[in-house]
Amino acid sequence: MKIIDISVPITPTMPIWPGDEPVELTQTSAIAKGDSANISRIAMGVHTGTHIDAPKHFIESGMTVNQISLHKLVGKVLVLNIDHQANVISEQILKAHPDIHLLTEEKKVLFQTRNSTLWKQHPNEFYQNYVALDTSGANFLQQFQLDLIGIDYLSISIFEDTELPHQILLSAGIILLEGLDLSDVDGGFYQLYCLPLKLGGCEGAPARAILVEI
Repeated sequence: MKIIDISVPITPTMPIWPGDEPVELTQTSAIAKGDSANISRIAMGVHTGTHIDAPKHFIESGMTVNQISLHKLVGKVLVLNIDHQANVISEQILKAHPDIHLLTEEKKVLFQTRNSTLWKQHPNEFYQNYVALDTSGANFLQQFQLDLIGIDYLSISIFEDTELPHQILLSAGIILLEGLDLSDVDGGFYQLYCLPLKLGGCEGAPARAILVEI
């Protein structure tokens, strides 16, 4: 059984969304300094690194993280490779994909794009020219009644239009899994295990996500 960790490490120097607070990871107790145990403290936004967006993120009456069924976060998932020449995942790009018909059978999809190289090429800075959905792509995907959509950078939406694609998908009850590293993942079907922190009443949460080959 091959397990692929598709989460990114959380570090104080990692890329974060512009305007978000940087990660603070400090050691508050250290054996090397004479303390009885090593203890660390972390402070960061809930949309840091690999994380989920619950509907509450953009829909005031939407579900919070602790209200999401685990069935939406665990199960068979389709990884779709997007041509690395594509700058945006539009309706046109999706309709032309040879495997797009498989979304009529499965409820979870992860988009593997050239973004996955950014984690190594730009490990300490946010890169705004990442590949993601535009409004047309979000509208197209909404018709499939999906449980979850994931992508290999910090937002499912393009930098120039973050609000509307989020609203379209989250209003349909689709959970968004962002900040993935799919650089070691081929297209096809896997078993997804995505377990976000169970933050009560919150609109997002950091998550550990893995794929298991099937």
